[in-house]
Amino acid sequence: MKGLILCAGKGTRLQPFSNHKPKVLLPVANKPIIYTCIEKLIELDIYEIGIVIRPDHAAMFMEEVGAGERWGVRITYIYQNVSLGIADAVRHAETYLNNESFLLLLGDNLIMQSLEGLSHAILQENHEAAILLGIVSNPRDFGIAEVQEDRIIGLEEKPAVPKSNLAVLGAYAFKPDIFKAIHSISPSARGEYEITDAIQWMINSGYSVACQKTEKHYSDVGTMERWLEANQWMLQLMDDAGLLHIHERYKGSTIIPPVLIDPSTEIIDCIIGPYVTIGPDAKLVKCTIENSILLEGVQLTNRVGTMMSHSIISTQSVYNPYTRGSNG
Repeated sequence: MKGLILCAGKGTRLQPFSNHKPKVLLPVANKPIIYTCIEKLIELDIYEIGIVIRPDHAAMFMEEVGAGERWGVRITYIYQNVSLGIADAVRHAETYLNNESFLLLLGDNLIMQSLEGLSHAILQENHEAAILLGIVSNPRDFGIAEVQEDRIIGLEEKPAVPKSNLAVLGAYAFKPDIFKAIHSISPSARGEYEITDAIQWMINSGYSVACQKTEKHYSDVGTMERWLEANQWMLQLMDDAGLLHIHERYKGSTIIPPVLIDPSTEIIDCIIGPYVTIGPDAKLVKCTIENSILLEGVQLTNRVGTMMSHSIISTQSVYNPYTRGSNG
C-alpha cells in the first residue's frame, strides 16, 4: 500500500500567510501540518508516499520536506498545474500509484485517529474504499455520509437536508477501482471533480465502501479560526502527555501553560499563555499574549499593557511603538 497526500490547494482563506508558503507547510504547535500527515502513514508502515503539489511550490517542499530522508521514507512529488478538485488531484497520481491500493490524506487536515481501520478495510476485508467519518454539529457545511451497518450507502456534499451528522474528514483508503470512478464523473456545479461524486459512483456501481468513525481530535486547518483551534487542542494534548517543558531561563516572565516556545526565542518581562506557540528566533519584551501563534522571527516590544489574543503574527513581523517603520 502506498500513501498519497494532496497539497496543491490555493489556501485562499489563509492569506496572507499562504501567499508566501503553502498552507500545509504552515505550523501547528511549531510543526508543519504535512509532517503529521507523513507520520500517520508511517504508523501504518507506509514508506512510499506521493505528494501532489503545485509546480511553483517545488523548491519550498524540497527545502522543508525533502525526499523523505528524515523519516526514512521515499517521497515522490506529483505536479498539478490547476486545482480542479480532490478527484482530479488523485487522477494526477494514477501513474505513480501503478495499480496499487493507497491511503489518501488531505494535507491540510490534522487527524489524531489511527488510520489502521481504513487500511484494514482495504487489505483484509472485502471493501474497495473506506472513509474516515466524524460527528459534526453543522453538517450542512460538510460532505455528509449516509451509513448502514458500517457501510456507506450515500454521500452528499453540503446537503440542505442532511441525512446524518457524520462528516467526511479527509482520510480515505482505496483500491485501484477508484480510478474507474474518477474517469467516469463530470465536473460539479463549481467546476471541480469531487471525490464524493467518485465515491458515490462506486456505491451506485455496486462497490463496497466501508467507514471508520472517530471521536478523537481533528481539524481542517483551512481558516484562521481553525488554525488557532488546532493549535489549542494540539498544545493541550502535548501538555497532557508531559511533552511541554518551560525552561527556567524565562525569569521575570509569567508562563501559563500549555505553551510551546522554541528554545531560540528570547522572552523578557512578559505574560505568555495559555495556548500560545512561539516559533524560532522571536524576541518578546513586555508583552501579554494568549491563544495565539507567533511564527519565525517575530519581534514585539512593549505592547503597553494590552492583551494580544486570538492572533496569528506572521514571519519576521516587528512591532516597537518607539521606532518608526514597524510592520506586522
